[in-house]
Amino acid sequence: MPNALPDPPPEPVAWRDVPHGRVLLFAPHPDDEVAGPGGALALHRRAGDPVRVVVATDGIDGDPDRRFDPATYALMRRQESAQGLHEVGVDDVVFWGFPDGQVLSAADVERGVRTASAALQDFHPDVVYLPWRHEGHPDHHALHHIVVAALARTAFAGLALGYEVWNAMLPDVLLDVTPVVEQKRRAMLAHRSQLAYVRYDHALLGLSAYRSLVHQRGQGYAEAFCVVQGPLPGVPAAPGR
Repeated sequence: MPNALPDPPPEPVAWRDVPHGRVLLFAPHPDDEVAGPGGALALHRRAGDPVRVVVATDGIDGDPDRRFDPATYALMRRQESAQGLHEVGVDDVVFWGFPDGQVLSAADVERGVRTASAALQDFHPDVVYLPWRHEGHPDHHALHHIVVAALARTAFAGLALGYEVWNAMLPDVLLDVTPVVEQKRRAMLAHRSQLAYVRYDHALLGLSAYRSLVHQRGQGYAEAFCVVQGPLPGVPAAPGR
């Protein structure tokens, strides 16, 4: 007898480790690189994978109340990013320095695609992390589409995974990050300028705790990812979301 109900979403794959190789991560602002996939980065570096992080914007819109000196704020955010990445074992970081909070023209988008394409061609990654498609923040949303276009332009043939920060996803993968969660916590705490506004360390570790519900019986922490491009190692290809 046919099922009278539509099928539920497929259960996400459980990972206890990351897919290994050269890793390139694209972050919209200084802090997204650890707030989203910080646990994955720590696991990559623990295994000795080469990791480079690209931070797209200067993050100067992150101080709407002008609590910090505008003359040194962009530098502060870069320093916080470098410190946070150091906590997860990453010391290779590139800052594009594009202004954040902008409405992008077609020329702006093309500039971004060219810049992202150059980053891909320079580093030759096997695994790429980028914001997932339905991130609600406009800068996150824009960077997703810019990187996807760059992946196509450079004929990238590896695995691209979307990560979550502002909007939770229906994941294709849940990665157990319990062994490195304290590294991720310290990495987020390095961003003191942002914690002055939002305790995202509390919120995102709470999300990671929730992510442990499916495969870890609600114990520990997990990060969620969706497939943007490529097959998951050891399983059939899943559609990007």
